[in-house]
Amino acid sequence: MASTPRRWRVSCLLRYTVFDNYCHRAVNGDYLQERIGRRTSACAAQPDAAATLGRPSDRRINIKVVSAVLNTLRVGGYGAVTIEGIALKANCARTSLYRRWPSKRHLVAFAVVSEMGRDPAPDTGSLREDLKAIVMNLYRAFTRTLRQSLAGLVGDMAHDAKLAQLIRTEVINARRESMRAALRRACRRGELRQNIDLELLLDMLTAPFYHRVLFGHRAITRGMCRGIVDIVVRAVR
Repeated sequence: MASTPRRWRVSCLLRYTVFDNYCHRAVNGDYLQERIGRRTSACAAQPDAAATLGRPSDRRINIKVVSAVLNTLRVGGYGAVTIEGIALKANCARTSLYRRWPSKRHLVAFAVVSEMGRDPAPDTGSLREDLKAIVMNLYRAFTRTLRQSLAGLVGDMAHDAKLAQLIRTEVINARRESMRAALRRACRRGELRQNIDLELLLDMLTAPFYHRVLFGHRAITRGMCRGIVDIVVRAVR
């Protein structure tokens, strides 16, 4: 029985020594550094979960989102577009959409500008070639899903001032500025009359596409694109 207190004292001494050593290392930061080092080594030894699962890139997500928005516009109009519905169709988290697009108006504007592009008029060095680039950009946009979505979107813009303003700012104005810059370059090269009404000329280039899509009386064809370019080039010289 006499040995019991001795063992108890030895046990207490060992516990105190271990506790004191722990406190010393914690104060000096050694223990924390050691734990961080072990954790870092363990993480480095394991492959990244996202990389292992093959998480899709932003471009792939964008394509899915744009397709989902345009198809929803085609089937149900702007009123049918919801962040939750698009997230479900695009197979992505709703929160990830909200982080990029604060409202469905922004989501729709993104889808339209993704389909049409913000810069339809590259600098080719020639008025005719610049005009070809502009009309072919519209041809590609309006012979795909956007053609079936445009009528519903325009109708909704008539009743939603904020949507209309966003589409004008993010899509129409940006595209017209690109085309306007192409016409100014042509003026500096002497291919365009100096006193010509650039805004009216832009309407002449783009209106036939919107008119045919909205009323559906004639198809949009490559021959139509060539005809628009020929008529405009002859008219502006």
